Amino acid sequence: MGDCATQKMRFETTPLALEAAFDGGRITSDGGLIWLAKADEELRLCEKIASHVPEWRGPSVRHSLKTLVRQRVLQIACGYEDQNDSDTLRADPLLKLVCGRLPETDGDLASQPTISRLENAPDARACLRMAEALGELYVRERSRNGAPSRVLLDFDATDDPAHGDQEGAYYHGYYEEHILHPLLVFDGDTGQLITALLRCGNTHASRGALAVLKRIVKRLREAWGEDVEIEIRADAGFAVPEIYEYCEEEGLGYTIGLISNPRLEALAEDLLGRAKRESEEGAGEKVRLVSSGSYRAGSWEHARRVIYKAEVLEKGTNTRFVVTSHSDRPEELYDWYVRRGEAEGWIKDFKRALKADRLSCHRFWANQFRLLLHAAAYWLLDALRRKLVEAGVKRMQLDTLRLTLVKIGGRVRQLLRKVRLHLASGHPGQRLWHALSPADPELTHE
Repeated sequence: MGDCATQKMRFETTPLALEAAFDGGRITSDGGLIWLAKADEELRLCEKIASHVPEWRGPSVRHSLKTLVRQRVLQIACGYEDQNDSDTLRADPLLKLVCGRLPETDGDLASQPTISRLENAPDARACLRMAEALGELYVRERSRNGAPSRVLLDFDATDDPAHGDQEGAYYHGYYEEHILHPLLVFDGDTGQLITALLRCGNTHASRGALAVLKRIVKRLREAWGEDVEIEIRADAGFAVPEIYEYCEEEGLGYTIGLISNPRLEALAEDLLGRAKRESEEGAGEKVRLVSSGSYRAGSWEHARRVIYKAEVLEKGTNTRFVVTSHSDRPEELYDWYVRRGEAEGWIKDFKRALKADRLSCHRFWANQFRLLLHAAAYWLLDALRRKLVEAGVKRMQLDTLRLTLVKIGGRVRQLLRKVRLHLASGHPGQRLWHALSPADPELTHE
């Protein structure tokens, strides 16, 4: 980012030829970093995470743990998931400023080797404490408008393809590749990320889910009282008796998909026959029917209510099954279960916009730490998205939000009493800045 001479590139454009070089000086490509930093100051997320990172260095250090964690999280939020990006971004004037350094006169931030050592410092205990800090953030933010009377927990598993010989990476038959297998829990009503647990690639989707559920339920009841209504919604990967039994013992509602089998297909046989007849009568129209019945699997201590759907489509028939503790009408309950697809959209945001599937460290606990760093970056961008929605801006995907709000080129000038950021005049993201500014009494306009 210095002013040294650099190779020039020439482009034949009209009306004049264009000459380009990386010699612009104190210019940032992420002018919206200031909003991410402000969100972190309000949430205190990087500070909380850094407080649980074991100190591996001697008494003489150049970068505090809080600065290192904030640098890494902000880089991820800006779309720089690779550790190697730190070698150039460490001199970015605005990144330096939001990490507590003066853009011109103070030293640069941490380089890739330091970031690598940071990510390899935590052990299992440290990662647990960081996950708890993420959960505490959720409780605090969910309580902003008062304690909720009901909480919906959407459990889901996803695949993180292996990038080499990583600890815990194994071949998974469903995904047909070598993966790590994170478990994610979202608030199904608000979309807030509650926790992210890394697991080995060959583990079952439900592995560890009960332990995570118990911890979450305990914390929510401590925060909001025993009367808070807690629901769990999940796909068929979580259809295991231990989860049903725990929910029934603790008074939790549940709606969980079931993998089809001959007995379930027999239960839906009459409904499917009716759907076929209605489709034939309607000249091949799509028909979807939903009903319910009692079903007891061989591993269950008692029968449970099952909702089943029979559908006739142009390409064939389709049946689906859901086990539930609820007595609502079958159609309403099944439609409510289908809305768990929103969580899949949140996971897409987490993986595509935040590159949460880039778990390329060798050590398992380093990758768990990295998953939590990506979760922290998700929280920062999502917090800005929520503020914009409150200001009347249409909700957008996080990669779109980053492109529009954060990715603004700007010149950074360190003056005597302030730092001035000159942003690209023609950038369309100005409207988002103006939407965020009026609601913030700390911001002033010249």
